[in-house]
Amino acid sequence: MKESSKSKALKGDGNYWDGGTFRQKSVEIAEGGGVRALIDGAWQELMPVELPERFLKWNFGARKKMIEGIKAGQMPTTMAGPHNASVATWGALRSDSVMKINNAVKGTGFLPKAELIAEVIQRLDDTIDSPMEEKLDVLLELYSAGRDVFDITRQVSLELYATPDFETGSFINQMTNPACSLVYMDIPSYELKCVAQLLHPDDPSLGEYEKHIVDYINLIHSYFHGEFSKLFIAVVYHIIEVFDNSPAHKGVRLAP
Repeated sequence: MKESSKSKALKGDGNYWDGGTFRQKSVEIAEGGGVRALIDGAWQELMPVELPERFLKWNFGARKKMIEGIKAGQMPTTMAGPHNASVATWGALRSDSVMKINNAVKGTGFLPKAELIAEVIQRLDDTIDSPMEEKLDVLLELYSAGRDVFDITRQVSLELYATPDFETGSFINQMTNPACSLVYMDIPSYELKCVAQLLHPDDPSLGEYEKHIVDYINLIHSYFHGEFSKLFIAVVYHIIEVFDNSPAHKGVRLAP
C-alpha cells in the first residue's frame, strides 16, 4: 500500500537545507541591480524594470482607499485588490504530487529603497505598539509617498510555511527554478513576470541589506496582523516584465 502523504514529510527532490536554514543557489544579485538566475537549467542575466505609472496609481491608490475605509469602520470584504497576487511557479516535484506546477495566493507589498529601509524599519518599530489609528496613519503616509520611499522594481512577500520537513510547492519551485508569474486579483489585472529571491532569516551569510529586507518584510506583516513568535522566510520578486491582463488590454506588455 502506498504511504499516505499525511504520514510522512512533504518534501521536494532537492537538497535545499543546511540544518534549519538555507542559501538559495539559483539566484545571484549584482551590485548594479542586475539579476543572474538559473531558469530552466540555464543561467540568464536579467535586468529588473520599474513598475509602470498606471500600476503604481492603481496599487498605491487602492491601498490608501482600503486604509481610509478601515479608519472609517469599513473592514475589507474581498480578497481581491493590490495586496493579493496569485503566484504561479514551476520547477520540482513534491513527494505528494506527480506535477511540478504550483499556484498559491500570496500577500505582497512594496520594499523601501536601500537607502531608506533602515529609517522605515525604525519608524515601524517605534509605532508598532501604538493604537491602530496611528499605525494606519503611518501606512497611509508611506503609501502616499509612493515611489519616493519604495523601490518600484520589486514586490515582496513571506514564505510562511516551509520548513525542512514541510516544503511548500512555492518554496521548492522557486528554489529550483526562480522564474514566476504574479497575477493580481482585481480589475485592472496586472501580471508581473519575476525572479524570486528567497532569504532565510537564520542564514549566516546574509549581508546587512539582506538582513534589513528580512526584518522589514516580517515587521510590516506583524505591524498589521499582530506579532509572531518567529521570523519567516523573506521573498523578493525582482520584476522583469509587466503585462496588463485586463479584458480590454488582452495581455499587452507594459514594460520593458
